[in-house]
This record gives sequence, C-alpha cells and structure tokens, in this order.
Amino acid sequence: MPSTVVVNTTPYEGQKPGTSGLRKKVKVFLQENYTENFIQSILDANKDSIVGSTLVVGGDGRYLLKEVVQKIIKISAANGVAKLLVGQHGILSTPAVSCIIRKYKTLGGIVLTASHNPGGINNDFGIKFNCSNGGPAPDNTTNEIYKLTTEIKQYKIVPDIDCPIDKLGVYDFTVDDRTFTVVIIDSVNDYVTYMKEIFEFPKIKALIQGSDQRKPFNVLIDSMHGVTGPYVKRIFLEELGATESNVSRINPLEDFGGAHPDPNLTYAADLVNAVKKGDFDFGAAFDGDGDRNMIIGRDAFFVTPSDSLAVLANNLHHIPYFQRTGIHGYARSMPTAAAVDRVAKKNGKEIFEVPTGWKYFGNLMDAGRLSLCGEESFGTGSDHVREKDGVWAVLAWLSVVAATGRSVQEILEQHWQEFGRNYFTRYDYEECASAPCNEMMTYLEKKITETGFVGSVHTSGGKTYVVKLADNFSYMDPIDQSVAMKQGLRIIFEDGSRIVMRLSGTGSSGATVRLYIDSYEASNVTGDAQVMLKPLIDVALDISKLQAYTGRDAPTVIT
Repeated sequence: MPSTVVVNTTPYEGQKPGTSGLRKKVKVFLQENYTENFIQSILDANKDSIVGSTLVVGGDGRYLLKEVVQKIIKISAANGVAKLLVGQHGILSTPAVSCIIRKYKTLGGIVLTASHNPGGINNDFGIKFNCSNGGPAPDNTTNEIYKLTTEIKQYKIVPDIDCPIDKLGVYDFTVDDRTFTVVIIDSVNDYVTYMKEIFEFPKIKALIQGSDQRKPFNVLIDSMHGVTGPYVKRIFLEELGATESNVSRINPLEDFGGAHPDPNLTYAADLVNAVKKGDFDFGAAFDGDGDRNMIIGRDAFFVTPSDSLAVLANNLHHIPYFQRTGIHGYARSMPTAAAVDRVAKKNGKEIFEVPTGWKYFGNLMDAGRLSLCGEESFGTGSDHVREKDGVWAVLAWLSVVAATGRSVQEILEQHWQEFGRNYFTRYDYEECASAPCNEMMTYLEKKITETGFVGSVHTSGGKTYVVKLADNFSYMDPIDQSVAMKQGLRIIFEDGSRIVMRLSGTGSSGATVRLYIDSYEASNVTGDAQVMLKPLIDVALDISKLQAYTGRDAPTVIT
C-alpha cells in the first residue's frame, strides 16, 4: 500500500507569485525540492479545506509539464486531497481549468503554465493556483502562499503512486487507509460543451462554410503550437466544418516549435504574413495556455485588444449567453485604452478600471456587476468563466461578423465613426537589467508627483499636452474593499491622452518595462497609429528618460 513520506526541506528565496503565479526558468524549477516546496505551500495555504477536497490539474503542454503533474499527484495524495481531475497528457487550457472548477464545484485548481512566455529546457515554466470561483488566487492567498514558502521545513509525498496520465480513466489508490482518486479527463469535452451553450454554432458554421447568399468566410486560426490546438481541432474542424487549411500549428509542443507563443504582431508574424498574402477574411492566434488572443481582418487589418473589447461590448446582444443572462457591466485594466468606457456610457452600464491581473475582475463578476472585461495585453473574457479566454473571444468575434454581415474592418470603422478612436500602442522593453529599471520608476514617480508637474505643458511634433493628473495608480475593490497600491505610473492629459508605465509581473528573468500610449480622436479616425502617436511617444520618452535608464534605443516588441 502506498504511504506518506515526510521530506525535510529548506526554503528558496523568490517564490513570490506574480500577477498570475510563479514563473521562473525551467532549470530553477529543477532544483532539488524547489517545485515540491511551492506545491506544498499551495496546499498548506488551503489547509482548512484541503482534506477531502477535489482539485483540477492541467497545463499548457510546455517542457516539464508531465513531471510536475506527477509530483502534484503524489503530494496531493499525501495531504489528504480526495480527488484530482487531471487533463489527459496533462493538457488543459487555462480557461478550461476555470470552466471545470466551476462546473464540478471543486476547491480550485493548479495550473501549470508560463502563459505567453517561451518554453523548453532553457526557457520558462510556471505554477499558479486558481480558487473555487475558477479565477486566479487573490492577493491575500498568493501572499499567504509566499509567506509559507519562506518558512517551509518539510513537505509530504507518496512516492510510490504511479498514475498513467496519458490514458482516460478513473484510478483509485489506497493511501494510509484512505481512498485517493485520480480521474484522467478528456481535455476539451467540458469546455466545448460549454461553448456550444454560449454561442450559436450553426450560425458560425454557416458563416465559415458559406451559404446560397454568401461565400465562405475564410478563417485562419493559429494555435502557435500551444494548448489550444486540441480545442481548435474539435471546435473548428469537427464542429464548425472548417478545413485543415483554416488552422495552423495545432499540435502542442514542449517548446512551442521554438517560437514565442505570444499572439502579437511581432511573435505571430507567421499568421500576419499568411493572412496578408492569402485569401483570408479573418485571422486569430492564441498564446501558450489559451487565455490570450489576437484578431486580424483581411489584409492583416489589426484589431487592438482595446478596440476588440469595445466592439464586443457594443455587440454582446448578438450572443445567446448574454441574451439569457443580461449585460451587467464592463471593465478594463488601467493601462487598457478607454474605448470601452464610451460604450458603457452609451449603453448605461457600469465601467470599472482595475489593476493589471485577471484576478481583479473576479469579485465584480461574482457580485453580478460585470459581464465583459479585457486587458490591452491581448486578454478578453466574460463572466462565463473567471479567466480570460482566447477561443471564446474568437467565437464572439465570429458571432458578431455572422450577425452583422460586415467584415472585421467594416465593423471597426463603423465603431470609430460612432464612438471616435483611441489610438493605442504598447512598447515592451524585455529582459532589461532590474536595478536601473527600478531606479527609473522611482525617479519617474518622484518627478510626476512633485508640485508643479500637474499643469505642466509638453510639446512635440506640433502637438501640445497639458498634464491634468499624475499618480501611481491604486485600486480599492468595490466588493471587499481590499486595496492594491502602486499598480503603475500614469500621466493623464487634459485632452484625455495618457502615458502609463509599469514593470511587468509576468517575466521570468530581468525586468520588462511596459510603456503604454493612448490618445483619443473624435473625428480623425483613419490615421496610422504609430504616426498619430509619435508626438506623445516622444513626450513619454523624454519625461521618463527610459532610453537612458534601460540602455535601449528601441523596444523589443511594439503592439
């Protein structure tokens, strides 16, 4: 009979979860007891309810996934967990984990992903905990997990359990006179069933296949060798009648084929070029764990995530789920352009501005005040789960196209004519030296909060900007009154233009500086975004001294 073994261990520094869990290089997780310490700390943070509980386990297919799934099985058995629902081969997209937690009312789930970060032996791995509502653990939980990692002295494990995670089935083990069950579940069934309840699949199928009145709407869906491959295969090929020529890179690979699984114009260049050169009406790409998405139209017409959120907000009534549930409100992360705010005003809905991190949307959804939300970092989702959801976003867009009969570009242009346009860009400076970046943020915060900065005038490229507000963004949750401080430096000008700067919490090494530029135009809606934003970009670089502090003349990625 397998039995529990107690292993002595010592803490590792730096096991503090970021905005979505602990992300480090694979070789960090391979250190003796490093992974075991963190898993034990997750379970100990739930010690009052872990015995007899059910947890969901799965991840994005990256290198080290199966080995860590086995460790979670062995450590969960030793800590009194009654049942694990594990995706076959360890595969579960992040939104699918949320879906399964909610459907089966489990205590939560352990998600093995570093999201949009590269995979492979020399790249990244990640572990995060999702709570019983299906969403990422809130700050009080992640703070408790971190505290436990600094104090840990031992972990419990059942080393003799051997569970075949590649074969569907129910596996019962007797551990210390208790029954411990591992259910290896189909990775996509529950999620696809749910999507068919949310959307009108026959209408989307008729759009893709065409009808007597309309030619086929030719799509290209790129999974970037991430976790969405099996979901895309089931939904688009089997349910919606698309062909193999409509999908790309749908086999999950441990290193994502050597690519960077981040769906933006830089890292999804293969999709952009294919749509630009081919006869495609629509293109979409997803990140490693399936929660991010990028949408492009014919000729690779790019839809910014901020615009995508606003367009969907104005068209939710076309989706059966919202016809049933109603539309309760919208939200965006603070750096996201304010395009959705004007939709909220027109539709008489609440609008919330929250810090970066999907966990900040959860309380609002659980309280029935939020239906749709998004982040400029290519995340869009609704209250159907408690994670952003890339496949959901693409099905939502296809529902809007089917209902309106318009192309992606026509939908955007009509939206801009009605609401005006938020020109938006984000400059990412990746893997910079941490010390000068922290020094830069300290310098900039001191500068923008000095007496006299509000009201100061900044001129570039024939445009003049007058500072209306400058601060380090803080947020009080309207549901539980919890407070998140120092969430990003922002400068807001009198014309509504904004400069935002923050250090990312999703990298595994060094510092990633993110500079966000947002400028609203009521009538000049057809210009080139980089041209329109250049004066404000120059002002931002001058105020922040970013190039001097980072030593970078240009960003790593522009979106």
